[in-house]
Amino acid sequence: MRRPVIMSMLTGMILTASTLLGAGPAPAAASPGTGSSAGATIAAPSAGGTPAEPPAEFGTDWHDPLTAAPPLAKPATKSCQVTVAETQFRDYTPYQGTYTPPSGCGTSWSKVVLRLDGKVKGRQYDRLGYLHIGGVEVLRTSTPEPSPDGIGWSVEKDVTRYSDTFRQSRDVEMLIGNMVDETYTGVIDVKVVLTFYATNEPVTATSSGTSDRTTTPPDRVLTLQDGTLTTPRNSERIVAEVYATGSGGGCEEFWYLTVPDAAPYSCKAANGPYREVQIKVDGQLAGIAAPFPTVWTGGWSNPFLWYVIPGPRAFDVRPIEYDLTPFAGLLNDGRPHQVDVSVVGVPEGQSGWSTPVNVLVWQDAGRAHVTGAVTRIKAGDPANSSTYTPGSPEYRLDTEGGHRLTVAGYLDTSHGRVTTTVSRDLANTSVHRWTEGENTDGLEAGWTDDESVTVDGRGPAATTRTHRTYAMDGTTTLGADDRLRTVLTIGDRASVDASRGGRRTSWSRFDDTYTGDATYTANVPRDQRHAVGTTKERYRLYGSAGCYDRELATVQGVLTEDRSRC
Repeated sequence: MRRPVIMSMLTGMILTASTLLGAGPAPAAASPGTGSSAGATIAAPSAGGTPAEPPAEFGTDWHDPLTAAPPLAKPATKSCQVTVAETQFRDYTPYQGTYTPPSGCGTSWSKVVLRLDGKVKGRQYDRLGYLHIGGVEVLRTSTPEPSPDGIGWSVEKDVTRYSDTFRQSRDVEMLIGNMVDETYTGVIDVKVVLTFYATNEPVTATSSGTSDRTTTPPDRVLTLQDGTLTTPRNSERIVAEVYATGSGGGCEEFWYLTVPDAAPYSCKAANGPYREVQIKVDGQLAGIAAPFPTVWTGGWSNPFLWYVIPGPRAFDVRPIEYDLTPFAGLLNDGRPHQVDVSVVGVPEGQSGWSTPVNVLVWQDAGRAHVTGAVTRIKAGDPANSSTYTPGSPEYRLDTEGGHRLTVAGYLDTSHGRVTTTVSRDLANTSVHRWTEGENTDGLEAGWTDDESVTVDGRGPAATTRTHRTYAMDGTTTLGADDRLRTVLTIGDRASVDASRGGRRTSWSRFDDTYTGDATYTANVPRDQRHAVGTTKERYRLYGSAGCYDRELATVQGVLTEDRSRC
């Protein structure tokens, strides 16, 4: 029996990347701030160009992928380049190579920029990929779906915080799992280059809109060894980073739509759609976080939403950051300690999440061994309630979830006793509605992840408060004429306020919002889809460091608006 189930289509069209991503030791990294990772953006033309006239429907080609995110600022200093990888991906065989440090730019850099240039043509799914240098995951990304005539795209990322990794020759491994056959013809061509900007000045590790914090890169970038971490004995700041991605072609790619077993829906999870990424140190809960609801470029049954403008973070998969400094006194004993990452809410025995870990460490130059202790671990009772309401013609699932955690610890450093207190408060609400056969399927959901980090002991206490908000509001409908329409809005937002001694020292507000509306005829050959679609992205970042505001719009794959407001 023909059953054009929306969620079944999602399973086949969102992301068919290899589950090998979770198989090996794949660490990750980001800026040592309180928000998201260092800046990554798809290279885009400057604003203000003349828009083209859109066709009546999608053709065989469209504008190359781009985003409204700001370009990376680059120092006006001497630079050196190193090609890290240049290869084609046709299957699930990783690229293996060797990284050699640059010559002529010293060993201390004001900035290090990674640039990936890719191209693909024909027919292909979206694919998930990673790049490891010395075991450190310096990039996690996904690919756009190509046009028959071919597309090219570029992603740039500030990777200055990995400077410790880049100072020695390292093994390189890169994989964008792919499948090429008579139907899926797209071979993925990529080239990755690192550019080093020389200077002896202190460097700034930037962030993608959620923090304007300035700092030097970590002294060490570590990875887990068989699930354990051994830090230098004089560590005085420790930040773990986890690239938590639901992937692999199963229901965890769209975990936010899963339902309890009692509800008649194609993707089940006994406890519903609430997900929480936890990190533990020696079995003790050390950090909690809300995962970002990433939508890949085939997502929500409708690749026509993403041909030009990807959803937030789709090409820049940012890691979750956990400040583990309260545990530094424990970790500084010179012995290996167990570090575990888990995703709460995933059905027991079910795969679908990749959670590689990097650990960034800043050391006390004035002391060989920094001692201390954990003084507080207070976890609230986790909340997770899903209420299923049967109905005709519409089923409904209402979900509320959340969790609170506070950890604190002190260190006796060369500059005195320093106490770090980290508090995190998570909340999620969602309303999921669908009809018999899932021919109409809609979700309205929001997530908040509030974090406060206070460092007390070197002058007035310094506190950084970050309020992260993720939002998703969309509906996919398959009509009697097999016209499939998806209307979707995704929001990635954050506010950051830093203070010292009770007085604000810096602040920022970030909002990256995507909206799309696309329709095509399902269950027909590609040239008979008669697809139409409009998409928009507005990226706003303003605060004590300045203002950036850019908006893009497309119609049928043609860029029709590129406007800057600051």
